[in-house]
Amino acid sequence: MLNEKGEFLSAADGAEVLALAEKDDFQFAEVNKLGKYVSEPNYHLKHIEKILALPLVDVKAIKAKKFKVVIDCVNSSGGIVLPPLLKALGVEEVIELYCEPNGQFPHNPEPLPEHLGDISKEVKKKNAHLGIVVDPDVDRLALVCEDGEMFGEEYTLVAVADYILKNKKGNTVSNLSSTRALRDVTEKAGGKYFAAAVGEVNVVEAMKANNAVIGGEGNGGIIYPELHYGRDAMVGIALFLTHLAKFGKNISMLRASYPNYYISKNKIELTPEINVDKVLEEIQEKYKRQPINTIDGVKIEFDREWVHLRKSNTEPIIRIYAESQSQTTAENLAEKIINDIKDLISRKLVK
Repeated sequence: MLNEKGEFLSAADGAEVLALAEKDDFQFAEVNKLGKYVSEPNYHLKHIEKILALPLVDVKAIKAKKFKVVIDCVNSSGGIVLPPLLKALGVEEVIELYCEPNGQFPHNPEPLPEHLGDISKEVKKKNAHLGIVVDPDVDRLALVCEDGEMFGEEYTLVAVADYILKNKKGNTVSNLSSTRALRDVTEKAGGKYFAAAVGEVNVVEAMKANNAVIGGEGNGGIIYPELHYGRDAMVGIALFLTHLAKFGKNISMLRASYPNYYISKNKIELTPEINVDKVLEEIQEKYKRQPINTIDGVKIEFDREWVHLRKSNTEPIIRIYAESQSQTTAENLAEKIINDIKDLISRKLVK
């Protein structure tokens, strides 16, 4: 559900809607008294025009690079919007994979490395400069390097933010489970980084509160307020291609220019009688000497590493995300916290 600005409802807006429903003080309206319905099948072209008009989107620079790009639109709405967007941006050659918008997903539509084998092979086979992957509603953006390796979903936002901050000093926001690399890039550019609770609406609220020039989520979601306050892979593509064109080297070298972090994602399933909130309280107490953020579960920082614990709202599960400068260290950090939780349970401290 969106508000009149086209933004997701905030918690306060949602509560107001629920209150109206619970009040049950409304009347049935006949169908011919509901207002009007307008259909504009090419409205996406207006969106593209808005993107092209952004000062930091440089079509001339993109065109000069004569980019060859492979796209995977998972047979959904990306197949409608990406080809005309890339043409308008001046991309010389677009090789289309799964661009028929029939809703028949050729692979798991979540743009994770394990689902992107086809585009990885095609990028190498066609000697393309890069691959571009979107999810069905085109709000998540993943990139593939010229050698078929993944740029990293977490680094989509990092790269776009780096480009924005090179041209406009300001602050950034991402959610608590996103990579620290955004903070590093922001602080290097003289801005301030702010963390929000997980969820697009929470990131948007934090962006507005802290006057952020760019923000988003580590799942490839770019929110560029100069266009609108919503995750938008299309504007992300335009800004990224401009950045890559001006960088002047290949996409692998651009990725190598950013600090390396690795995230380990885990979960621990608890029995229903265990008090999950108490578990989180005890973990927070155990690590009280470390910087801790509790706006969404418990996030504990260890120098350049962190671990984030979030409970499920529907089942006795704690999701545990950990990040470090190596995959092994991230996994070890997560395992340490998991063992802490098991120890608490074995000592019956969380009933």
